Amino acid sequence: GFFHDHIILPDNKLYLLWTKFILVWAVYSSFFTPFEFGFFRGLPDKLFVLDIVGQIAFLIDIVLKFFVAYRDPDTYRIVRNPTSIALRYCKSSFIFDLLGCFPWDIIYKACGSKEEVRYLLWIRLTRALKVIEFFRDLEKDIRVNYLFTRIVKLIVVELYCTHTAACIFYYLATTLPESMEGNTWIGSLKLGEYSYDHFRELDLIKLYTTSLYFAIVTMATVGYGDIHAVNVREMIFVMIYVSFDMILGAYLIGNMTALIVKGSRTERFRDKMKEVIRYMNRNKLGKEIREQIKGHLRLQYESSYTEASVLQDIPISIRAKISQTLYKPYVESTPLFKGCSAEFIQQIV
Repeated sequence: GFFHDHIILPDNKLYLLWTKFILVWAVYSSFFTPFEFGFFRGLPDKLFVLDIVGQIAFLIDIVLKFFVAYRDPDTYRIVRNPTSIALRYCKSSFIFDLLGCFPWDIIYKACGSKEEVRYLLWIRLTRALKVIEFFRDLEKDIRVNYLFTRIVKLIVVELYCTHTAACIFYYLATTLPESMEGNTWIGSLKLGEYSYDHFRELDLIKLYTTSLYFAIVTMATVGYGDIHAVNVREMIFVMIYVSFDMILGAYLIGNMTALIVKGSRTERFRDKMKEVIRYMNRNKLGKEIREQIKGHLRLQYESSYTEASVLQDIPISIRAKISQTLYKPYVESTPLFKGCSAEFIQQIV
């Protein structure tokens, strides 16, 4: 009873504000997690406090998700049943969300600084799905220019991939003892007269900038030869990274081509929504009916199909059987048709 009385609808204004708040933390966590993995062995005090605040926010978000109704993917109706909401969330991202909230920095120190524990930090990258969902919703928002949204999304994808690679590049260099620093890509690096001997003593900004430079020139496959892999582990990672970059490059080029050509499903939805809004403004329709019309268009876009389009390719005989399955019990139970012949009922169906 308590759960049923406190169900939150997805379009609740306070909940929408909360999703924006948690989105900020998701962006921070998605970018900071690779940075923490690569550049820190135990967080400084200020960052540690910030990390704890973030994990508390995500814990609250986990609790709220057990109260938030959802739209059924088959019927497209809002499901308010607490048991269904809980089961759906437990089957999806609950485990990853919960593990992501663990204070891995404290666990790492408590386990005697075992390096294997730090790999569990990567579970927090599942929070990047919130950012992906945000861009997906932003593309449908006609108040924001579609071209601008797509370009920003592509830039964020590229920056995130190079940022993550930069953190891993530096991490690979720090896994070797200080006596073997010269056998790493950064320890053997010399730019002009500047040498990166004892690179662990350099400031964080210079180390990150150098790592990011290596990641970007490797991604663009225009390496100038000034930075390159030195040991076998670095070579293996570079091969995997360049192979991934070929897929990423195809994704970026494909999306840019789609922007030029136009005609995507999202763009058609936006154009239709603009026409409907102009019609509503011209006829000065009320707020309630405006929301109903826009809600219907959004539902139509999300469902992406109509019954007519599904049935048009099915033979007439099978369509007749489908109609009997769907409608015959209702027609037979109607008082008007009581006592009618089976052939008549079938024709009505």
